[in-house]
Amino acid sequence: MIGRSGNPTLKESTFERAGTFSGMNAMTIEGTVNKAFITLIILLGSAFSTWMLYFDGYNVVPMAIGGALVGLILALIVSFAPKAAPFLVPVYAVAEGMFLGAISAQFEQRIEPGITLNAILLTMGVFFALLIAYKTRLIKATENFKLGVVAATGGIALVYLINFILGFFGMQVPFLHESSWIGIGISVVIVIIAALNLVLDFDFIENGAAQGAPKYMEWYGAFGLMVTLVWLYLEIIRLLAKLAASRD
Repeated sequence: MIGRSGNPTLKESTFERAGTFSGMNAMTIEGTVNKAFITLIILLGSAFSTWMLYFDGYNVVPMAIGGALVGLILALIVSFAPKAAPFLVPVYAVAEGMFLGAISAQFEQRIEPGITLNAILLTMGVFFALLIAYKTRLIKATENFKLGVVAATGGIALVYLINFILGFFGMQVPFLHESSWIGIGISVVIVIIAALNLVLDFDFIENGAAQGAPKYMEWYGAFGLMVTLVWLYLEIIRLLAKLAASRD
């Protein structure tokens, strides 16, 4: 049985529905890592291009909105149709890169210079730290661990949904976007939960490769990792922005 993942794109039943393969037709961890690297390079290239356009004076708001919407639509399609992952994941990376590039450039200009680089370095640091902890079994993806992370992730998603709905009425969830110590504490907790989802993703992909999932699932696994990394990056840069605001 494939382990549970808090990442909504890596559902427990996904690999089971895909069937079992062997040899060149089977998913491997190395293949998934390669696909994840390719996806990350595409995303960073798209983000950097949008970043440069912003500082060249172009209005990148349409690109941010368009990238977010296209990314969401493609994420939903890939989640329900994993066989489309090899074709849609690179496009998703371009769209998500446009969104992240525009958002990051605004943080850089409006909050403080260097915040984006710090967020990127922290995101990569957390990723490799958790990867090492997972490979050395310092952190084990036990069933209780998985259930706890899934429940916490679902709770965060619910809070964000409520905040989105309240926004139509000119309200928001208390402290969620504030730079008070309570608001900073909330962001720290969310960053931790986002980071722990990486452990579940590592475990899920490892189990999928062990089961002999089809080759196209390497792209799907890379996509799932990228979804978590994007979320983690956004939460880290928001936390850094709150910390910067608290110093003013």
